[in-house]
Amino acid sequence: MSPALYATVWIALGFLLGSIPFGFIVARARGVDIRTRGSGNIGMTNVWRELGAGAGITVLLLDALKGWLPVWLTGNKQLAMFYTDLSTGSPVDMTPPTSPESSLFPLLYLPMIVGLAAILGHTFSPWMKFKGGKGVATGLGVILALFGWWSLLPLAVFLLTLALSRYVSLGSILAALAVAALPFVAAYTPMGGIWPSISHLWPFGLLVALLVLATHRENIRRIIAGTERRVGAKKSSPA
Repeated sequence: MSPALYATVWIALGFLLGSIPFGFIVARARGVDIRTRGSGNIGMTNVWRELGAGAGITVLLLDALKGWLPVWLTGNKQLAMFYTDLSTGSPVDMTPPTSPESSLFPLLYLPMIVGLAAILGHTFSPWMKFKGGKGVATGLGVILALFGWWSLLPLAVFLLTLALSRYVSLGSILAALAVAALPFVAAYTPMGGIWPSISHLWPFGLLVALLVLATHRENIRRIIAGTERRVGAKKSSPA
């Protein structure tokens, strides 16, 4: 399989998996069109608020899985064998090299691109007339697959922010900014030796941060105005 076709197949798969509207499906299974409830968003937060923790956690896990799975599959060495011409029958080392001159160099970046495709599929789902969630839960799955142990740092930022402010949106925004910072931390500090190597993921981090900021722009306005709902607040309470 040619490099271009191989990449196209995985990017399309990532987008299609990401586009599955699990929030809508879970809510519909309970007889609710989640688009008509709360914020109208099909993401985990709105489902949790409107239908309870059980439905919210289910959507969180499914949305995270659809981000994690295509990235993991893309990085699977057995599947990556299709990337090259194996007509000689000789064993091939499919470890992505860091030299741009290598024909396998694109494998270093393909999981990152597939992950972005999954997040975009969730945010602009063709099954929802190119509307969707805000990409946080799906992004979590992608980050777990790409960043490994490094993903604990933005997760800690999210949980700490949520505990202190009770704003899910603020936690998501700061966690996304942490993801953008991690590749630079890995590249320019002694922490760079921690496995896995992530310094090459800086384009992913920056794009994810920009996307999360864009999808949370209304939340940012409400936080500034003091009208954003906090976790545990009653529906009638603006804060």
